[in-house]
Amino acid sequence: MSVISAAEVKALRERTGAGMMDCKRALEEAEGDVERALEILRVKGQAQAAKRSERATAEGAVECYLHFNRRVGVLVEVGCETDFVARNEELLRFAKDLAAHIAHANPRYVSVEEVPEEVLEAERRVLREQAADRPEQVRERIVEGRLQKWFEENVLLNQLHINQERYGKRTIEELRADLAARTGENIVIRRFARFAIGE
Repeated sequence: MSVISAAEVKALRERTGAGMMDCKRALEEAEGDVERALEILRVKGQAQAAKRSERATAEGAVECYLHFNRRVGVLVEVGCETDFVARNEELLRFAKDLAAHIAHANPRYVSVEEVPEEVLEAERRVLREQAADRPEQVRERIVEGRLQKWFEENVLLNQLHINQERYGKRTIEELRADLAARTGENIVIRRFARFAIGE
């Protein structure tokens, strides 16, 4: 096992915001490989964030976006547990980027759980009709695969962030979970409203 220097631990901490001991353990587990240590911290942070998901989010921020031509505007509410995190620059930047994403991507729902059952059933009926000419044993897989694609187009948490240059091929849910891991709080996207001229 390689010896991990304090400078390596400090550099990883600055990159991630994770605790010193968490950074040290991740580097040890990754045998000094920084990229692997980042992945270890991300997985552990998301696991801890999942445990926090039941905690109340009475604080937060409302952010807005107005397109340059003033034809599209968005309001989004992001919740967190404390006013300290609600004022945190990272949460505010996340909310602002999220509002811009919503303006461009035009999702209909925040999460899959929000999609009304009648909408899901109507979509499944259409997809089954489209797959009617396929062999019977693969039809349901085709329907479920296309339904996942529909979620990626219509459900905010399932969408890839539009700014792939900054965020790579990461979904809004992955970005939300990363922020929750870094802040140590339950972060939720409560609701949004998108306004467009003529819609």
